[in-house]
Amino acid sequence: MPPALRVLHAIHDYLPRHQAGSEIYVAQLCAAQRRAGLQPTVLAAEFDPKRPHGQLAWRSHDGVPVVELVNTWQFARFEGSYRDPALAATLGHVLDIVQPHVLHVHNLLNLSFALPPLARKRGIAVAPTLHDYTLVCPSGGQRIHRDESHVCHAIDPARCARCFPASPFHAQLRYGQFARRVPASPLGQLASATRRMAPRATDAAGAALGRTTGDALDAATIERRLAAARIAFTNFDVAVAPSASLAREYASLGFPTTHVIVSDYGFVPLARQPRLPSPDGRLRIGFVGTLVWHKGADLVVDAVRRLPAERVDLRIFGDPDVFPQYSAALQQRAHGLPVRFMGRFDHGRAEEIFAQMDVLVVASRWLENSPLVIHEAFMTGVPVVGAAIGGIVDLLDHGRHGILFPADDAEALAVALLTLMDVPSRLGELARSAPPVKSIEQDAREWTERYARLVQPADTAAVTVS
Repeated sequence: MPPALRVLHAIHDYLPRHQAGSEIYVAQLCAAQRRAGLQPTVLAAEFDPKRPHGQLAWRSHDGVPVVELVNTWQFARFEGSYRDPALAATLGHVLDIVQPHVLHVHNLLNLSFALPPLARKRGIAVAPTLHDYTLVCPSGGQRIHRDESHVCHAIDPARCARCFPASPFHAQLRYGQFARRVPASPLGQLASATRRMAPRATDAAGAALGRTTGDALDAATIERRLAAARIAFTNFDVAVAPSASLAREYASLGFPTTHVIVSDYGFVPLARQPRLPSPDGRLRIGFVGTLVWHKGADLVVDAVRRLPAERVDLRIFGDPDVFPQYSAALQQRAHGLPVRFMGRFDHGRAEEIFAQMDVLVVASRWLENSPLVIHEAFMTGVPVVGAAIGGIVDLLDHGRHGILFPADDAEALAVALLTLMDVPSRLGELARSAPPVKSIEQDAREWTERYARLVQPADTAAVTVS
């Protein structure tokens, strides 16, 4: 019998330490692929200053092999953050060891833009899921300039050069460069916290080490990064955008998108839980997500401030330790309001969490792709009020599948919530009209078919794909 199809999933970081949407999706997709007889492996980076930069470690998560690349950003120049020769050589070794039939790219952040060309040179098909904009945005992929409260609808290299120094990645680069010079310094241990601190705090700490970047960050530097991203993109055999919005954005940025398919994520089904009316008649508003500025939890707090306190109950679900400075400011902002901070929760409790709310608010400021939390709300029967930006618009048919409000407008959000308070029957109507959600099993089947079309022309008898 021919061997099972081997798939290497490449992502910027992974479970259990990192539990954002794309990491959870990859884990669920890998589980479904294993059930279907495929052999998935995960390649992920990890920022761990206690281990040597560039070290490879092998582990397992839920029965799936994980190749972990330690990347503490010890690069002489900014270019190393996206295309470092030493890391590229290590990634080439990983490809040679795993020998995948398909490289399924989820994120090249913390890995290398060289990974797709390396795979193609080895005859490995490359098929990414486009989760965000890390290819074009060096500050994390959200396409926002936080210091200037600006959403980057276009990529302006000069603005990027101003934005990056205020991001956690710039401080991370500074720590890494210092560690290259003084590896034994106890300051190196502080690097593990740089990704969890607010940009201004980390950059201030990095400034204490002196300017260590080996090149000035200017528009030309960003242009070179964009050129490298386009080269990586041309090495994709086929790409999947979970939302039409994201596909349109890449096309508008000048990327060739003739090989981009729009196909939404698949999900592990969630059941609707009994939802009893609030005993005090309050509207239970839920926010679920990373507590960071571009996700907009502060906007929801500001909207609640405009509503009658005795009629609302806002519950914020999110880990306060990811961006502690933002979280502290958020709690101060919510002082005296009917707001409860529920903390981090295990994703396995999603049904229980959604059962605690009457409506979910997705108040993102950035150009969201296809928010996982909205699909989870659809499955659990929770109506959604969402910002009219990015892929949120694709999911929420205004007035039918949810309610849209102008992005970054707390007053408009408050009006939308007040409408639900005054006409509570709308909650049931919106919940009943929620669209069906693709299962992860169906998603895995679709990916298997794509893989088959890519690998079978080369050797139709080489692998089993179903």
